[in-house]
Amino acid sequence: MKQQQYSAGDSVFIFYRHPHILDVANIQEAVVMNNPDNPNELALFLFESYYPLTNDMLIFTSEMAAVQAYHQYFH
Repeated sequence: MKQQQYSAGDSVFIFYRHPHILDVANIQEAVVMNNPDNPNELALFLFESYYPLTNDMLIFTSEMAAVQAYHQYFH
């Protein structure tokens, strides 16, 4: 999957797996921000933490698209 271009400040939606219950996934809104460790790279800001934005992340630009994919993958 080709990574879409994002800009700092964009709101996106991802599947987030519960860290203690791996078979539980939810749709979570995150914000694209400049990576504080490397300002030339973007990161996702989620739950007060930064996660490097990589090509292997499944990111949706709308909640509706995330919900549709969620139902396809998890139901």
